[in-house]
Amino acid sequence: MLQETTAAATGGNNAEAFQQMGFSHLLQNFDAMGWIVFITLVLMSVGSIYSIAMNFFRNMRLSSNSDKVVSTFWDTPNIQDAMRYMEEQPASEPFSKIALDAAQAATHHGTADSALGSTLGRSEFVDRALRQAVTRESMKLENGMTILATTGATAPFVGLLGTVWGIYHALIKIGSSGNAGIEAVAGPVGEALIMTAAGLFVAIPAVLAFNFFNRRNKVTNSKFDTFAHDLHDFFATGSRVR
Repeated sequence: MLQETTAAATGGNNAEAFQQMGFSHLLQNFDAMGWIVFITLVLMSVGSIYSIAMNFFRNMRLSSNSDKVVSTFWDTPNIQDAMRYMEEQPASEPFSKIALDAAQAATHHGTADSALGSTLGRSEFVDRALRQAVTRESMKLENGMTILATTGATAPFVGLLGTVWGIYHALIKIGSSGNAGIEAVAGPVGEALIMTAAGLFVAIPAVLAFNFFNRRNKVTNSKFDTFAHDLHDFFATGSRVR
């Protein structure tokens, strides 16, 4: 009878301890390594959210303005009016900056007596300026992508490190208590697995966002190249080759 009462009390205590397990209990029992892992995941999550928002609004702005800027440039019969329209565009608009660099290169080649201008033909001079402009604007599209790639690749391992460290401490406590029943093991080990879930929760949106924005950037870079080729033909020959 006494053994049954003791077993019931032990089972009740284990059940109560198991019910106390959870994320809040995990936070309350963090050591230095646990806090380092948790804060690292929080910083990764904040950086990922910021990069996603920044790239989202940038792509929305490009999608809404790029076709209008390009079509207005070609539909304007007077090149001076077209370039004036390009100059009025905001600093974040890439297509207008590419067109302005091409026009500046063509004007500079026609007026400068520099060694570079005399060595390179007009077509090569404009092509050189367009390559530099496209490369510059393409690099701007990569802002924030490194954070997403790094978060998607490393966050699961950071969470796994927290889980391994938590299981290690949980096993030490279980060993010192002398109670190796399933009710004593499941709670602490399951609690430690929360860090792996947290790592995946941070990594999955970053990976999905990286793939999405990487595809969008490829489409935009293709538009850069098409526009640059048309600009080269226009400023090198005086007319757009269709």
